[in-house]
Amino acid sequence: MTIDEKDLLNSIMASLERINHIKPESIPDIDLYMDQVTTFMESSLAPSKRYPDDKVLTKTMINNYTKDGLLPPPEKKKYSREHMLLLIFIYYFKNILCINDLHHILDPLSEKYFSNENGMNLTDIYNEVFSLEKDEVQYLAKDITKKFNRSKEIFKDAPPEDRDSLHYFALICMLSFDTYVEKMLIEKMIDLDRAKHPEKSAPAKRSPRARKNQ
Repeated sequence: MTIDEKDLLNSIMASLERINHIKPESIPDIDLYMDQVTTFMESSLAPSKRYPDDKVLTKTMINNYTKDGLLPPPEKKKYSREHMLLLIFIYYFKNILCINDLHHILDPLSEKYFSNENGMNLTDIYNEVFSLEKDEVQYLAKDITKKFNRSKEIFKDAPPEDRDSLHYFALICMLSFDTYVEKMLIEKMIDLDRAKHPEKSAPAKRSPRARKNQ
């Protein structure tokens, strides 16, 4: 396998530059029906898709999140801005965390900040969290470049025709190790918090509004 290492690094850097979250001000001010929600999410998060035919969030996914209590039910079949923010968090987390872990980290946000008119709300939290995005992308770019250069320093004794493919494999291994360790750390943080707060362990399949009204 012959790999153009310069093109590979340029492609990786270009992918990082395309990373962009949905800004709250870009979300329509009016509540949306399901078809409008999926259309908006599809168009806004299209750059994050691996293949053109991949779906960002389907009607079935959203309905299942609601049935499971992870997403509050819509009001008269319409989804608010805060529904959209929760769906964005779910979209980013769902590929690395199981549904019980999603409940553990998102349920407290929904219970305390969903439709909160007195004090901090989900929009405030979303803005604060994603204000870190630019610095994180810059850090990632530097870290990946460092790993890329490090991968080229090994396998010096390998046959010349095999070095490119081995450097490629080494880079994948280093990136995969980071992903593995960070996922493990997230799960460990959740498990420690779950042990301290056992009442949060079992997800309640009710909306935050219903729980607040009890």
